[in-house]
Amino acid sequence: MHLLLIEDNPDLVGNLIDFFESRGHTVEIAQNGLVGLSFGLEGRYDVIVLDLMLPGMDGLEVCARLREAGVATPVLMLTARDTLADKLDGFGYGADDYLVKPFALPELEARLTALARRARGETTRARLAVADLALDPETLRVERGGRRIELAPIPLRILEVLMRRSPAVVRRAELERAVWGDDPPDSDALRTHIHILRGAIDREADEPLVQTVRGIGYRLVAPDER
Repeated sequence: MHLLLIEDNPDLVGNLIDFFESRGHTVEIAQNGLVGLSFGLEGRYDVIVLDLMLPGMDGLEVCARLREAGVATPVLMLTARDTLADKLDGFGYGADDYLVKPFALPELEARLTALARRARGETTRARLAVADLALDPETLRVERGGRRIELAPIPLRILEVLMRRSPAVVRRAELERAVWGDDPPDSDALRTHIHILRGAIDREADEPLVQTVRGIGYRLVAPDER
């Protein structure tokens, strides 16, 4: 996704940039309401993430101005205000979704993905495939060569990240952030789950797909792309 983030908290901005860029998204930043409004009017984005408490112009006014100008880009309001009245105000000014701080980064990504899909009129997500390995992101069904593979949630999440980035190398830190956010477990946890994933998808296959790039990370790649 191509995201516009209108937020003035530098720590939160940094965390969101690191998270979304590690997941393959692009992010443009506006740190006050006036700049955010200008970006929203002139740019093309899949979703706008909009804080309410902003210098220059508050988020409600930004959203209202965008809607008055005919901008239909989905807007998710991100704020510490958590009362029903606050939420109704947000929707009344044209927001499509509302998430209260603090929040989990994977939940934010899931909400943004859903907004972007609805805006594009999509009803299904494309099936992921690398060589004879396939993953349906909707049903979470994994198959290799027609053989059904059952995976626990963490190896399944790792597999999805590797497939979406294939044939690129995904650094260890990026994988850990994608799976555990900003609170990864000890350093052996990722290695353990990679071992489980490799055993599940490569054990009965002629060609292994999961590769370790020593000292850097991992990648999932078809034999003809190596």
